[in-house]
Amino acid sequence: MESCTLIENISSVNDLILQGKALEAFDEYYHDDVIMQENDNPECVGKELNRKREEEFFNAITEFRAAKPLKVTVGENTTMVEWHFDYTHKEWGVKNYTQIAVQEWKDGKIIKEKFYYGS
Repeated sequence: MESCTLIENISSVNDLILQGKALEAFDEYYHDDVIMQENDNPECVGKELNRKREEEFFNAITEFRAAKPLKVTVGENTTMVEWHFDYTHKEWGVKNYTQIAVQEWKDGKIIKEKFYYGS
């Protein structure tokens, strides 16, 4: 995949997230066989299970204050986004942190995504 296409795709994903359309971004840009992982927790495999996990996360946000992509990097079939998030979650309380999301791409879709952040 050409880096031009990768930067366009990850920019579209980021724009949808900023518009409050993260699930739409997931539906459009994530591969059916996607593997997602939070830090060193077990991987979650498959689009259906990951979409359910994403829905549960967004439904548990009680106050959303900010999301901002700070840096975007593009490599060979890989993108990375450094995000700043500020929200309140019904189980975790106030969350204000920076996270790195690393995406591996296949056939124009994210096939693997891993999130790195402090505990």
